[in-house]
Amino acid sequence: MSAEVIAITTGEPVQIPLCDPDLTLHDVLAVEHVLRGNRLGEGPVAEELERAFAGYVGRARGLAVSNAALGLLIALTAKGIGAGDEVILPAHGYRELGHAVLRSGATPVFADIDYWSGCLSPDKAAAQVTPRTRAVIAGNVCGHPANWPKLRELADAHGLFLIEDSSEAIGSRHQAGMVGSFGDVAIFDFAQPGVICCGEGGLVLTDDATLAMAMRRLRSRALADRGSVSATVDAPFGAAMGEVTAALALAQFERLDVALERRRGIQAMYDGFMQSFEGIKPPYVAPEVEEVHWFLYVVHLGTRFTRSSRDAILEDLRTEAIEAHAYSSPLHLQRAYRERGWKKGDLFVTEKVADRAIALPFHAHLTPEQVAFIVARLKDASINSGAGAAIY
Repeated sequence: MSAEVIAITTGEPVQIPLCDPDLTLHDVLAVEHVLRGNRLGEGPVAEELERAFAGYVGRARGLAVSNAALGLLIALTAKGIGAGDEVILPAHGYRELGHAVLRSGATPVFADIDYWSGCLSPDKAAAQVTPRTRAVIAGNVCGHPANWPKLRELADAHGLFLIEDSSEAIGSRHQAGMVGSFGDVAIFDFAQPGVICCGEGGLVLTDDATLAMAMRRLRSRALADRGSVSATVDAPFGAAMGEVTAALALAQFERLDVALERRRGIQAMYDGFMQSFEGIKPPYVAPEVEEVHWFLYVVHLGTRFTRSSRDAILEDLRTEAIEAHAYSSPLHLQRAYRERGWKKGDLFVTEKVADRAIALPFHAHLTPEQVAFIVARLKDASINSGAGAAIY
């Protein structure tokens, strides 16, 4: 009997899940090899993953961490960013790494996004710079690269620490280079969903040797370091990546090109079926972007839709056992940030896009019949919502 398929967020049974990890026997054997050894904590497999992934992106050093949010917190701490400092970041996205800014003690300052790409707008970020600003965090939203040349200009002009959140964009490429190659640090995530899917884990990449050393000491402490005066100046976060996670990530990384191509095939199927959906266009790709590997397949509903009609569409899809979700729950409207003065209306574009963005199932195991069924049910749900056909 096959195992029941469970939604990753609700825990309820579904027929078509949002994410279904693309695992092979190679992955199982890689994990088994670690389990048969004597090292489950951080070790040589994690170090091999660091070197391999850094080389793939073109960075000098990598740091494997237990999750991407802690990786960001470690980077901020290593740079000395904390109480009294401001960090500019977007409120839009599926991932919520921005919570690390709060944990660092710094003040999050949200800036609005570009309407089409969903990424942080360099001009709107520039308008938020003050004498207290220390860093800018921008993401490659759902796989689409941000405008990194302009963000780099902004950071250099004000002496800011530029952080690249690439947790949704493994393999994507801007004309200026591959994602992960632009920030002073770049953060990658291996949680679910995603092309490298381990349930947990992440990587921080940088070219700064001094920063890399500081982050490594903050990440975790090796047994041999416990008696060291220099290595124990700061208390570590205990955020190392274990060997089981590292083995699973490395095995998937070794066939990354194949996995990305399989997902590209699913994207093509979606694009094809969406052509018959009046008013719906394939996801936007900016002219300066060479390659996008989508994190999820996100549909943007037209302005005739409201947030409540979007939620009605999601409920209709769930009734059909299709796991779909709102793509973004804007950070500035979550309670932790509302209590710090942020309110609805502060980020017009972010709120407008978030209210109408639906993430559809996206993984290599989808069949043409399933994609056709998802799109047909989406069309029916949009009609049932009373708003008519969805449009950009």
